[in-house]
Amino acid sequence: MGVLALLWGSSFLWIKLALHGLNPVQITIARCALGALVVVVLCYSARHKLPRDRRVWGHLVVAAFFGNALPFALFALGERTVDSGVAGVLNATTPLWALLIGILIGTERALKPVRLTGLLLGFVGTLLIFAPWQQAGVASWGSLMILAAAASYAVSYTYIGKTLSGRGVAPIALSAAQLVTATGLSIFALPIGGFATVDLNPTVLIAIGVLGVFGTGFAFAINYRLIADEGPTNATTVGYLLPVVSVLLGAAFLGEGINLRVIAGMAVVLIGVGMTRWQKKTPSPVVAEDPTAVLAKAP
Repeated sequence: MGVLALLWGSSFLWIKLALHGLNPVQITIARCALGALVVVVLCYSARHKLPRDRRVWGHLVVAAFFGNALPFALFALGERTVDSGVAGVLNATTPLWALLIGILIGTERALKPVRLTGLLLGFVGTLLIFAPWQQAGVASWGSLMILAAAASYAVSYTYIGKTLSGRGVAPIALSAAQLVTATGLSIFALPIGGFATVDLNPTVLIAIGVLGVFGTGFAFAINYRLIADEGPTNATTVGYLLPVVSVLLGAAFLGEGINLRVIAGMAVVLIGVGMTRWQKKTPSPVVAEDPTAVLAKAP
């Protein structure tokens, strides 16, 4: 989860930089294609093969649309007019959307108060970090697009957990197949703006390269493993760690200041994420040994 937060925590920055030379459709296609190339190589390097079952590929079309093609385009469109801080807050609603969807479809029946409190605390901490009430562009079409992208991610998480995880296919093979499918879906958007003039200056090339290879390829390989191990709702809580990572990176490399409000928000986020992952340990029952077995063991 920490590595995934590190990879995704800088995504908003790379999208902003990529928009200086590419439009949202081009960013979406390039990101999916580069990510697919990376994960396919990882898949075959680990001696796994892409799924062959048609039903699995049918599920992957849904997962790729809601988990890649649609949100990638919506984030790029939204960040044309929305500050990255506001985008980070809106993206952090993904765990709450996943929780709501899980309750509605019945996959979150055993939700404990401590986990629910942790989910809410994580979002409160994100608000403290970014203080969106101090920034412009909170109520706009761009914000609505990013909010829709966050909800789309939640749909994908839940759908993957319900239909694909734990069905005998290696997570790395599923993530490779999903990004291959997402690349195919995003190509259908080429007539909308994919053939527009591009400006591939060094900054744009680095931004789209990092976004595709690391923020998409390696990140989605880890993400599938996380969904398989932790479940969809727990996996979405990585969204709460992204603001913490982005703030720390900004302070370390860009000289951005950290005040008491930001520190308090980071602490609340970490406490909230910890609560969502808290599990009460129950002692193993002590089984009384059969007296006859004890006698049988006697020398």
